[in-house]
Amino acid sequence: MEGREQLEKARERIIEVIAKNIDLYGMTHSAGRLYGTMFFHSKPLTLDEMKEELGMSKTSMSTAVRALSDIKQVERVWKKGVRKDLYQVEEDWYQGFIDLFSIKWRNAVSMHLTAIKKSLAELKKLVEDENISSEIKELAMIDIDKLEYAYHYYEWVDRVVEAFENHDIFELVPKHL
Repeated sequence: MEGREQLEKARERIIEVIAKNIDLYGMTHSAGRLYGTMFFHSKPLTLDEMKEELGMSKTSMSTAVRALSDIKQVERVWKKGVRKDLYQVEEDWYQGFIDLFSIKWRNAVSMHLTAIKKSLAELKKLVEDENISSEIKELAMIDIDKLEYAYHYYEWVDRVVEAFENHDIFELVPKHL
């Protein structure tokens, strides 16, 4: 078929770029190739179809699909009469980014704020303790200032995540449709 080679070349270029950049999402190169391949399919695929197309083991394919599904870049779909699981890429890339961004940053913000609160409480006790040297108290005060700055930063990141989740971000940066 005329043009088939050019079509495949154009698709392969995009698939390879996705595979190279998928590490931004914490995914492997093979998961990126899978995502890119699925992107160009107009219908959902089974694990067997993905395996056949990419030449990966079914276990590797299943692991990649699960990882992509966990970050909401691939979703399982149902089709009447089909007994095997079918998967397709998330069609709304804007929402996919929001989901991924929110999942990753909510977790990071929570971990940081918990650690900061605990460390701030410990450092404040050090500063109040009469048995602690003035040198240690001074260092603790410097650390308190740094951690209070970090705390405000993570509160801000939390508000940014919220702006993504409630779609306020699109008022600042409209979608290009």
